[in-house]
Amino acid sequence: MPPKSKSAARNRAQIQIFRRLSGLRGWTERARRKGETLALVPTMGALHDGHLTLVRQARRRCDRVVVSIFVNPTQFAPNEDFGSYPRTFEKDVAALKQLGVDAVWAPGAATMYPPGFSTRIAPEGPATAGLEDKYRPHFFGGVCTVVAKLLLQVRPDIATFGEKDYQQLKVVTGMARDLDIPVKIVGIPTVREKDGLAMSSRNAYLSPDERASAPTLYRVLKDCAARLKAGAPLAATLSEGEEQIEAAGFSVDYLEARHAQTLAKIDSVGDGPARLLVAARIGRTRLIDNIAV
Repeated sequence: MPPKSKSAARNRAQIQIFRRLSGLRGWTERARRKGETLALVPTMGALHDGHLTLVRQARRRCDRVVVSIFVNPTQFAPNEDFGSYPRTFEKDVAALKQLGVDAVWAPGAATMYPPGFSTRIAPEGPATAGLEDKYRPHFFGGVCTVVAKLLLQVRPDIATFGEKDYQQLKVVTGMARDLDIPVKIVGIPTVREKDGLAMSSRNAYLSPDERASAPTLYRVLKDCAARLKAGAPLAATLSEGEEQIEAAGFSVDYLEARHAQTLAKIDSVGDGPARLLVAARIGRTRLIDNIAV
């Protein structure tokens, strides 16, 4: 149930910011002794309304909400944008305070990866589906390692993740299940701009012309899904969709239909619940999106 307004006002006035694990654990243990449920919303900061929707959904489901803000270096390749990734910590905390978030977990890199740190998680299954992993082979190992640490540090009852990063959602869900981490991973539908563009921190990189072209991804996904539901052949539909995306100025990494649960390749949408997934570059920005068929 949503918290009462008086409780939300109290929480806004008492948001806690933790940078040391001992402080975070003391706070979460006190909450558990009171019988309160905990939700975690993992983020890398630069919060937009997509992130804030994850927070709102977490608030609806649990008594206490922890948002982590940590730009994780292990999920960036050397040629990616770790150094330039937007960092807006004070603005982020102000937005979270307005939503009644109880605590922000903001560890430094030395806390997450102290000297001598030598353990990595190597996920398989959906993490080796030939989608994001084909173009960013380092990515899911970094994601799983940091998310596992966050889950074990906070020990939440639930953790919310956006469906915009659909492969990541499936990988994290499988990791928590396989490693017996006692948490429910909750997927939240993609939040979009009015023109359909999926909200992403990297949208800030788009030039005005690129921003005008960016909604093409969602338009093509919707068109392909509608055609496939009407019985159009899979390969031809995706090929034509890729041509439309490239005509809008993108370089396409992939546009594929996969099984919605396993991310295995399918020959037709009749092979099970299907998901369309796309990744494409425009200018210096790489965008991803997906929808159900």
